[in-house]
Amino acid sequence: MDPTRTDIILAEQAGNVDALLRSLEAESASIRALALGSLSKIDALTSDHRHAALSDGDRNVRVRAVEVSIDDVSIDLVSLLEDDDDVVVETAAWALGERESASPDVITALDRVGRNHEVSICREAAIAALGAIGSVDGLPTILAGLDDRAPVRRRAVLALAPFDSPEVHAALVRALDDRDRQVRQAAEDLL
Repeated sequence: MDPTRTDIILAEQAGNVDALLRSLEAESASIRALALGSLSKIDALTSDHRHAALSDGDRNVRVRAVEVSIDDVSIDLVSLLEDDDDVVVETAAWALGERESASPDVITALDRVGRNHEVSICREAAIAALGAIGSVDGLPTILAGLDDRAPVRRRAVLALAPFDSPEVHAALVRALDDRDRQVRQAAEDLL
């Protein structure tokens, strides 16, 4: 029988690593995800645990594994940008933007999602990550996001904040005439 949420919380408070590790094998995906978080909080989550959770059959476990893997650079989050589940892709893009540094491969992968993903929230997350990274190599994708749906355009305007060039200034001036009020406001705030 699977442990309950209360069992996980009590095991975390007691620092019972063995109970939490057993919970990673629970039938319930929500228990596995909770156990991941608890192991992370008590600093007992290894790269092996993260790797295993990133290939879990349940998207919520994979999402939680991404969240607890931001600081573990041995974990390849780029591959999750190809996940079949949009929530996992969105979370992986966000997490890559939160990391201390990004390789050219990360920027290339985020560019691909930011330009081509069929789901707008994934494009939006990739563009936000490119803005957070602040590499000029991601700038063309951010600028391309200014021609997307309104939420992506809003995110693209905000992602321009770390950049300072005539091209960026011109894009922000154009965004002042966007049909979406929030895009216009964000552009005005940055100018």
